[in-house]
Amino acid sequence: MDKTIGLRLRKARELAGLSQGALARALDLSSEYISLLEKGKRMPSLQTLRRLSAYFSKDIGSFFRESQPVFAALLATEGLAEATRAAFLKFRRYADRYLELEAVTNRRLEPAPIYANISAERLADEERRRLGLGQEPVRDIFGVCEVNGLRLLRQPLPDEARISGVFVFLEERNAAFGLINGAAPVGHQIFTAAHLYAHYLKDRLESPVVDSPDVIIEEYVSLYPPREQFAQAFAARFLMPPAKVQELLAKELRSPGIRYEDVLFLKRYFGVSTAAMLRRLRGLGALPRTRFEEFFGRDPGPREREIFGNIAGAEERAVRSGRGRALAVPSDRYRLLAAEAKLLARRTA
Repeated sequence: MDKTIGLRLRKARELAGLSQGALARALDLSSEYISLLEKGKRMPSLQTLRRLSAYFSKDIGSFFRESQPVFAALLATEGLAEATRAAFLKFRRYADRYLELEAVTNRRLEPAPIYANISAERLADEERRRLGLGQEPVRDIFGVCEVNGLRLLRQPLPDEARISGVFVFLEERNAAFGLINGAAPVGHQIFTAAHLYAHYLKDRLESPVVDSPDVIIEEYVSLYPPREQFAQAFAARFLMPPAKVQELLAKELRSPGIRYEDVLFLKRYFGVSTAAMLRRLRGLGALPRTRFEEFFGRDPGPREREIFGNIAGAEERAVRSGRGRALAVPSDRYRLLAAEAKLLARRTA
């Protein structure tokens, strides 16, 4: 009997942190039946498959498919341009080297839990609670992703690739990686990181996931599959908790209606782009459409520099140098492990 379904079911259950008994109770089945399914000794009925796929937010077909090596699937993308292929190969080398460094330094990352049957908003709230963030801004989304098991590389991608980010999960090594287009503005990269983090928490077994820049734009995301809409809603709430936005509006607004300067203050407070902050305020009903459209059409740079000084801080300088050419940015943790591995090599030489 084909054991593919059983193996995929067990992997999904284990990633969700569930025992066979817990899954059985959630689906009103017996734990013995779940055990038989996972061992390949029983074939589930179509009704059971539907219940399993709904519970894990997966399509039924994913229980039948043998998983292809994820980077092989990524590199086999139809119509892949040579420059994009080269970027993906560099990403693969980075992933391999990252895991080598973890092995050498004995500092393997434990993956975050995987979530099922949960709304995007509740997932954002639950994850904030799990991480002890409260309602405060995520000051370093890249670091948060890293220490919770989503290893990141920010690397420039060709414009014609039309890619904001890529998520991959190496099942055989139980390791997750995200590639963020380092040629994009930093605010865009921050939102992409939160978007990929949602894929990591929810869509881990569905990788590779390649995201177009449009999926992190509210006006376009509805044209994409539900998982992209989910990741977008998660990212907005995770980066800009509504309660904190409302609290700041109540504290800081001194004039009727939100001024453009208030938007700039809030976007800096939450560490997001001006566009993301404007969309969040409109979504919360704090900004009328006419004012949203007026503010959205402005270039924030001149006014922001006038009020807050030079906005090209350390983060922007880390991404760009020389004539504005975007550079690849390995994560801080990767660089720390590389330095530690070098020190260990010297000691044993």
